[in-house]
Amino acid sequence: MKILLAEDTVDLNKAVCTMLQMQGYEVCGVFDGEEAVQKTEEDGFDCIILDIMMPKKDGITALKELREKGTQTPVLLLTAKSEVDDRVNGLEAGADDYLSKPFAMKELLARVKALTRRTQPFGNKTLTFSDLKLRQESLEMEADNTVVLSVKEWECMQFLIRHSKEALTPAHFIEQIWKDEEAGEETVLLYINYLRQKLFSIGSVVEVTGDREKGFQLMEGKN
Repeated sequence: MKILLAEDTVDLNKAVCTMLQMQGYEVCGVFDGEEAVQKTEEDGFDCIILDIMMPKKDGITALKELREKGTQTPVLLLTAKSEVDDRVNGLEAGADDYLSKPFAMKELLARVKALTRRTQPFGNKTLTFSDLKLRQESLEMEADNTVVLSVKEWECMQFLIRHSKEALTPAHFIEQIWKDEEAGEETVLLYINYLRQKLFSIGSVVEVTGDREKGFQLMEGKN
C-alpha cells in the first residue's frame, strides 16, 4: 500500500516514513500542503497523512482542495492541538480520522491500518435497506442519486444497516467503529449528521432517526 505523508518537521517526517516503510508500506514524504496536493494529483495513494500546521498550504486547506477535486482517499490529520473545535474542523473538511501530537508511533500505525482496512460486510459486497444500496468496493451509497462516502461514513452506515432493528447509541458506534481510537459522542453525532445530509442528497426514503439519548436507527420515511 502507498501512503502520502505531509509533515513539515524534517525529523518527524523521516521517523514516520521509516516506521511505515519497516511495516511494508511504500511512503512518499513531502513537507508542505501544496506539494501534498500536487503529489496526489500525480499518483494514487491508499492513505494520506496531513499535518494541519504546514507552510504554503495548511493541512485543512489542502484537504478541502483534495475533496473538491474528488479525491476519496482516507485522510488522517495530525494536529498539535486537542480541542474539540480543531477536530470538528478537520472532520468537516473531509478527514476520516485525526491524531493529536505528540503521538506514539504504535498509535499512528494503528490509525493507518484502520483507515486502509475496508470492513467486510459478511461477504456481501452490496448491503440494502429499503431503496438504499451501500456498495463495499466503491464506498458508494445509492438511491435516486449516488454519493461516495468516506471510510468512516461507510462503516457507520453499514453498522446502521446491519443493526437496523436496534437503536444504536453513540457508545455502540465508538465501541464498534472507532474502538481504541480517540473519539467521543460529538464525533459520532457529526457523522450521523453527515449521513443524514447525504441520504437527503441522494433522494432516499431512508432516514436516520433518534438522538444521542434514545439511540439512532434507520427508518423508511415519507420522502
